[in-house]
Amino acid sequence: MALDGITVAALTAELNQTILNGRISKIAQPEADELLLTIKAPSGQYRLSLSASASLPYIYLTTQNKVSPMTAPNFCMVLRKHIANGRIIAISQPGLERIIRITVEHLDEMGDLKKKNLIIELMGKYSNIIFCDENERIIDSIKRVPSQMSSVREVLPGRDYFLPQTQEKYDPLTIAEKDFRNVVCKKPCNIAKAIYTTLTGISPLIAEEICYRASIDGNDAAQSLDENASVHLYHT
Repeated sequence: MALDGITVAALTAELNQTILNGRISKIAQPEADELLLTIKAPSGQYRLSLSASASLPYIYLTTQNKVSPMTAPNFCMVLRKHIANGRIIAISQPGLERIIRITVEHLDEMGDLKKKNLIIELMGKYSNIIFCDENERIIDSIKRVPSQMSSVREVLPGRDYFLPQTQEKYDPLTIAEKDFRNVVCKKPCNIAKAIYTTLTGISPLIAEEICYRASIDGNDAAQSLDENASVHLYHT
């Protein structure tokens, strides 16, 4: 299954149904780019596995445990210090980006209530797990990205967090019918490609599925669709 914005939206919905309002009882880092959170939620105990692997990033609920190293890595220690026993108060996805934000409420060393954000970016080789404070300042990340690696977006402690710059695409949840017909249906390529290159959060696989459900061949030229087919595809 393609891990695109549509799939991440489904993952976000599932996590909201299962671990929202749960407490993080254990935090482990079994691999250099992987976290395993044990969460005690109102509906039971869950293990949430997160990976920022460049080849296979993921986030899913699992019943399996993993052996952790004898000495916890620095990133794991930072998370334990800040959000161990914290309560998950929000799980969200910005737009249809391949990003999930988990907001955790916890007591700091002074006993004051604070909020922190664990941001999982599931973006292929640019995948990362970034830990920020309530002011969107990066505390640490599972992969640090200095200026030598990226002049566009540093990911380092103390830097401000901002969403990665994606290509200029339309949001399929808000695009107007007129814009859809003028932009998507006028592209000089097949209709499936026109969909996934114009709209955010949609992979080639999902684009083909949308065409299938609209009874349109995804290999047909986008400009060959008549007005009725274009309108039907938009609503699909």
